[in-house]
Amino acid sequence: WRRPLGPSSSHASTAAAPMRAATSRCGRGTRPCRGNRGPPRSPARAVEEKAAAVAGDLEAAAGAAEEEEEKVAVFAVTGMTCAACAGSVEKAVKRLPGVHDAAVDVLGCRAQVAFYPAFVSEEKIRETIEDVGFGAKLIDEELKEKSILVCRLHIKGMTCTSCANTVESALQAVPGVQRASVALAIEEAEIRYNRRVVAAIQLVNAVEESGFEAILVTAGEDRSRIDLKVDGILNERSVMIVKSSVQALPGVEDIKIDTELQKITISYKPDQTGPRDLIEVIESAGSGHIAVSIYPEADGREQHRNGEITQYRQSFLWSLLFTIPVFLTSMVFMYIPGLKEGLDKKVVNMMSIGELLRWILSTPVQFVIGRKFYTGAYKAMCHGSPNMDVLIALGTNTAYFYSVYSVLRAATSENYMSTDFFETSSMLISFILLGKYLEILAKGKTSEAIAKLMDLAPETATVLMYDKEGNVVSEKEIDSRLIQKNDVIKVIPGGKVASDGFVIWGQSHVNESMITGESRPVAKRKGDTVIGGTVNENGVLHVRATFVGSESALAQIVRLVESAQMAKAPVQKFADQISKVFVPLVILLSFLTWLTWFLAGRFHGYPSSWIPSSMDSFQLALQFGISVMVIACPCALGLATPTAVMVATGVGASQGVLIKGGQALESAQKVDCIVFDKTGTLTIGKPIVVNTRLFKNMVLREFYDYVAAAEVNSEHPLAKAIVEHAKNFHSEETHIWPEARDFISVTGHGVKAKISDKSVIVGNKSFMLSLDIDVPVEASEILMEEEEKAHTGIIVAMDQEIVGIISVSDPIKPNAHEVISYLKSMKVECIMVTGDNWGTAKAIGKEVGIENIIAEAKPEQKAEKVKELQLSGKTVAMVGDGINDSPALVAANVGMAIGAGTDVAIEAADIVLMKSNLEDVITAIDLSRKAFFRIRMNYVWALGYNIIGIPIAAGVLFPSTRFRLPPWVAGAAMAASSVSVVCWSLLLRYYKRPLITQ
Repeated sequence: WRRPLGPSSSHASTAAAPMRAATSRCGRGTRPCRGNRGPPRSPARAVEEKAAAVAGDLEAAAGAAEEEEEKVAVFAVTGMTCAACAGSVEKAVKRLPGVHDAAVDVLGCRAQVAFYPAFVSEEKIRETIEDVGFGAKLIDEELKEKSILVCRLHIKGMTCTSCANTVESALQAVPGVQRASVALAIEEAEIRYNRRVVAAIQLVNAVEESGFEAILVTAGEDRSRIDLKVDGILNERSVMIVKSSVQALPGVEDIKIDTELQKITISYKPDQTGPRDLIEVIESAGSGHIAVSIYPEADGREQHRNGEITQYRQSFLWSLLFTIPVFLTSMVFMYIPGLKEGLDKKVVNMMSIGELLRWILSTPVQFVIGRKFYTGAYKAMCHGSPNMDVLIALGTNTAYFYSVYSVLRAATSENYMSTDFFETSSMLISFILLGKYLEILAKGKTSEAIAKLMDLAPETATVLMYDKEGNVVSEKEIDSRLIQKNDVIKVIPGGKVASDGFVIWGQSHVNESMITGESRPVAKRKGDTVIGGTVNENGVLHVRATFVGSESALAQIVRLVESAQMAKAPVQKFADQISKVFVPLVILLSFLTWLTWFLAGRFHGYPSSWIPSSMDSFQLALQFGISVMVIACPCALGLATPTAVMVATGVGASQGVLIKGGQALESAQKVDCIVFDKTGTLTIGKPIVVNTRLFKNMVLREFYDYVAAAEVNSEHPLAKAIVEHAKNFHSEETHIWPEARDFISVTGHGVKAKISDKSVIVGNKSFMLSLDIDVPVEASEILMEEEEKAHTGIIVAMDQEIVGIISVSDPIKPNAHEVISYLKSMKVECIMVTGDNWGTAKAIGKEVGIENIIAEAKPEQKAEKVKELQLSGKTVAMVGDGINDSPALVAANVGMAIGAGTDVAIEAADIVLMKSNLEDVITAIDLSRKAFFRIRMNYVWALGYNIIGIPIAAGVLFPSTRFRLPPWVAGAAMAASSVSVVCWSLLLRYYKRPLITQ
């Protein structure tokens, strides 16, 4: 995901190249023969030769190469039509000395090359692309600095959907903001903005002007950030020295020093500096009087959540300390002889000791412990968006100040019997604080998936130190967060790879299942890439770090899940619309409730049995009005969708299904038609030789020596399969094939070359006929038989005579038939669309159980088929490898990209199936259906609770049953509603994927 060229970049192109094996309509670009050139030369190797340094020492060479300034050039490439073409260009460019990396975008027709100008020129790269058989033109300007960025803010003080809508509206109103999304469940905002129009700090100010506190998580710029803790004294002079010393370093973007927290926050470019360099400079600037380490609470969001949990817990416990005596004196002690008389004893006129005690005890609860409700209500009213805090403040203040009025009137009268509701105000605040505490605890569990992903990274790493000659002189164990780009990391058997990088020494097998889902350990040797967080099975590896910190694959997966949890589902708009009018409507309803009961008692009177002896009609009406106000809370409604979406996306990520937000989740649950690509989706995507038929008496090894010598020069997936099979006839790993002369590759047909004393031609039937080679009837029959078996038959001719046929097959993925069968049982129609020939397509379709087949379809025709199905009223999901299928993935209601690793095509897809398992298609649909069942039930509960609860609180049952809902009970029910909605969503954490019978 770090590749700037989008879905078809770098490894995505090469990884997908084999997937196009059976679609051999293109991919063999014509280019002149250059023979067997041997292994590609790296810039490091060129440095060795140039400097005559220690021969064979990669470390010394790489160190010298790092001193050269790397440059990036972009080329417009014409003539590419599929992933095989992109793979050909990429591989040819990477072979050039001085090329550090290359990424090819087959859809955008561009190639981006990172290279060292001292060893290779832009013109040489352009010529190399043309040698492969494609047109190339240098785009004069290098990559422009991105102007559109995505900023993330952590927002404090939001209590309900109304608050989130206020912040969202404030951000949307800022010039330069393209889109703003505020997630109440995780208290974060994601803003897509134009950095040339508005700065991130202005977005923070906009949030704070709307009455909430904002903390910048990331500005979205291409930089990393680190928090460092300082042990030692930071006075004004030392702060100035540290700041100026750090700012002088190359790559440092920003530095903030908090002397109270002893915390230094630095933003930097990882290509130019790193955390160890920063620590070293800071300690040097402190003249040995300070020590610097990684700040213990690196995750600001987690730190804030823990602080919020602690705050609500303490507030609740303090409120209990005062509320319990209030409750006892008003509802328990009044029924205990002796205590009742003591509490009823008058202090001043008709004011009793009990009333005075309740007044004193409830005051700190109302104004000290409950002050956050006042500040929240004030800010909300200032911006014309009343929220839950307004309801709580109005309800509790009504109860409190009426009680104060009643007590003061009793104190100034000799015959007025007061009735106070101090227990109502204090108990309301206590129950609401308890509800918020439980709600935050529950909400914290919705994002546990992210924490589990982050835990994949090891805590420590062993970094190797080299001398000038490139020899290892020592090794040092450091915090893995201190790894810098180009560090060499030692990975022992059983240890985790601490950073993305490539192997420079050693051989082993690495278990990548936690990232890619590949169940079998992957063999790694010199030059192979590794992913941070994966486990080394056996053997010691030395890995050079390439992508660290926020650039790593793991960090980008985490970022994808975080973005998914921010994205709103369309159904959320329903709650947003209700929340805009909900609070004002409730305030009006509570007033009308009070007025109705008061006027009814005033002008018509109540039977004496209706009114408790301690109340009059005004007080009874007041209780009904307060109960209505506090029982109706928009919190449950606002949490109904985002909590379920958060849990579902987290659960999906833990099972290798990355769902890109609520929109994708909502669309997936409606899917009733799935369009499958064939190669790399229903099939494994890696062709293998399954059979060989010879028409001449030859030793099979000799036959394959000739064929491999011709095909080794081709980048086509079928050619690679043949060469790999030919290696099985030789014991040595790096067998050198005979030299191929006069090599010619004809796109979509085959290759021709002179091998030793023979003219060798390898290709399809039409290629043979075009070269006037007679294809016997027996060979034609064999080709037809292989096609019926979904095999590709490749004819081999030597000296103008057919000598054999090689059958190549792309095996069907395990459980493909069971998956299609299960989808049909879920009432989902399955269609296969492929660029392969009709014979192979029908054979594959028959084997997996798909009747509706479209073959020989170009990428744009796949998209047209998707649109055609949509016009017929179907909700369509497209499942493909995310490269040639990108147009169809974008056109579909839900695009599912099959493909694992760090280069999966996430731009075009709504859902990424990391493990490349077809079973995950079922998981994605089933999980989305279960998630939306939870969302619907959340809405039923949230709305049903208010529909039933508000009339009961208003007293509809009182005339017939004498049942009334005390305000504090209504407050407890209101708090319970939010907690229950979150807990109902949390049950998704125990989701089990459907079992597919074998």
